[in-house]
Amino acid sequence: MTIDTALSELETLLGKRLSRSKSDLDLHGASETHFAPAPPDAVAYPENTEEVSQIVKICAAHGVPVIGWGTGTSLEGHALAIKGGVTVDFQRMNKVLAVNAEDMDVVVQPGVTRQELNEELRATGLFFPVDPGANASIGGMASTRASGTTAVRYGTMRDNVMALEVVLADGRIIRTGSRARKTSAGYDLTGLFVGSEGTLGLITELTLKLRGQPEAISSAVCSFPAIGDAVNAVIATIQMGIPMARIEFVDALTAKAFNDYADAGFPEVPHLMVEFHGSDEGVKEQAERFGEIVHEFNGSDFRWSAKTEDRNKLWAMRHNAYYACVAIRPGAEVVVTDICVPISRLAEAVEETAADIAASSIPGPIVGHVGDGNFHSSLLVERGNAEEMAEAKRLAARMAERALRLGGTVTGEHGIGMGKLDYMQAEHGDGWAVMSELKRTLDPQNLMNPGKMVRMN
Repeated sequence: MTIDTALSELETLLGKRLSRSKSDLDLHGASETHFAPAPPDAVAYPENTEEVSQIVKICAAHGVPVIGWGTGTSLEGHALAIKGGVTVDFQRMNKVLAVNAEDMDVVVQPGVTRQELNEELRATGLFFPVDPGANASIGGMASTRASGTTAVRYGTMRDNVMALEVVLADGRIIRTGSRARKTSAGYDLTGLFVGSEGTLGLITELTLKLRGQPEAISSAVCSFPAIGDAVNAVIATIQMGIPMARIEFVDALTAKAFNDYADAGFPEVPHLMVEFHGSDEGVKEQAERFGEIVHEFNGSDFRWSAKTEDRNKLWAMRHNAYYACVAIRPGAEVVVTDICVPISRLAEAVEETAADIAASSIPGPIVGHVGDGNFHSSLLVERGNAEEMAEAKRLAARMAERALRLGGTVTGEHGIGMGKLDYMQAEHGDGWAVMSELKRTLDPQNLMNPGKMVRMN
């Protein structure tokens, strides 16, 4: 690897848009969670696809790794330059290129964030529904196959990306998919790159499905005496076919964290937070039916509101759950993990996980997008305490094993990065080797975000 030669050529291409400042390298070498810092050798700020292609070609010629960067909100060390190299930051490629309102789709660059996109769409009566909580970049969301609070109704990034433009490891620019709503033409390359975590190429343009803004929206929050009651209420709601837009679970410790962080006034017991989209009459009927289920499963304090300010306050609190939970133990390192199981096994999975954490020496609040069987725990470890870190990793491993035993997956939305590599063989068997073969075919030098998703021998 001749990194100095590569950086000299990149500087000629980009000028001041190639940064080697310590502050820039440190920023792009940090993670939201417990992973050790791993700064790149340089950060590139391209402004168009052709520049991305040239960056990749230069890096390929000199054996230099390339790592994509959106907003840095991923949780499994996805964007860390663990083998050095050049981080490609897409913040300057943040334009909405075309809004096709009649066809309900939009074409964007990867650096636009989901909030920026929806601000741009506000006057059209349309919106982009995938909401992972963090104000992540659309390119990063596609790369990690993100989902979030609204996936129970609108699906994940897999369901909402129609087409891509991608720069491959040799600098070639390809297009996958189209604006047509379906196709039978060849391999699903769009599906291959969505969720590939930058290991096969860099996404430089996306075509996304849009949805109509609902006529009416109503949100509700309710408490339960026990975890099992709350989760069984979710299962009953889904099985009855009530069309929830969001249905979120928080445990008693998270409710306490909300109170401490945002003065929420929650009873310190498990809660469900829900939202209904539709017509005025439909939303009212859905809320009433859900209220009956809450009562059946011993729920209380059922409060619902159609006021925008009340809804925004509720979901801002949910989106800030990570920071509220971290504040439980100031200065702690955080091992964040998620699993996803079939909805019928959800109560079993959550209760076993809660009992496991309660029997451990560390706090681990649980939250979840439980409408699709997905939940998370933030395991809070005293900084520098090796015993607690080992215990947190054991808890995370048991969660992964539990998910597979119950017919689920080791991650519903966080992705693999380098944090969940050890579970891939157990989940995919020989399929994981096939992933490595695909990686080797498209990236024979192993330069695209190396050390993530697959292991290359």
